[in-house]
Amino acid sequence: MGLLTFSINVTLDGCVDHQEGIADDETHAFFTRLLDENGAMLWGRVTYEMMEGYWPAVARGDVAAPPAIREWAAKLETKPKYVVSSTRNKFPWTNSHHLTGELRTEVQKLKDATPAGVLLGSGRLATELDRLDLIDEYQFLVHPRIAGHGPTLYQAGLPTTRKLERISTKPLHNGAVAMHYRRAQV
Repeated sequence: MGLLTFSINVTLDGCVDHQEGIADDETHAFFTRLLDENGAMLWGRVTYEMMEGYWPAVARGDVAAPPAIREWAAKLETKPKYVVSSTRNKFPWTNSHHLTGELRTEVQKLKDATPAGVLLGSGRLATELDRLDLIDEYQFLVHPRIAGHGPTLYQAGLPTTRKLERISTKPLHNGAVAMHYRRAQV
């Protein structure tokens, strides 16, 4: 069984708006490494639509981009992408699959079928999966910014506090800090 790892960019005040992070070669190299280490991506519909609106064009070369960003786009193009949505059922982007049925069951099946692990990149979906105790690890890239607005990490709340064990922390040259945690064994 593979692990489900929630990974997202977040500011010091908890903002997860994708426009608030530092988008440079170092940041993209961090996420490319995560992509390489995992067997599939898992997103909610909103994140999928944001990603499909930009990254396929970069992978095709329709959008000018630096090498690190092109590398991310090319790898993302071939990676299996699973989408949770109750409002959309067609996902035409290469290697995209719709998860249907009961959320706990479908995500557990995905974890079981993906020994290399599943990388979750949607904040709202993460809240739901954390409520179901399905997230195993967390890899946050914390940016040296205070956004002063939302959306924020776990904005809808959790029923209980999650205790985590630190696996690693790594400062990046751009001021961001990569933080890797796993759920604590209680």
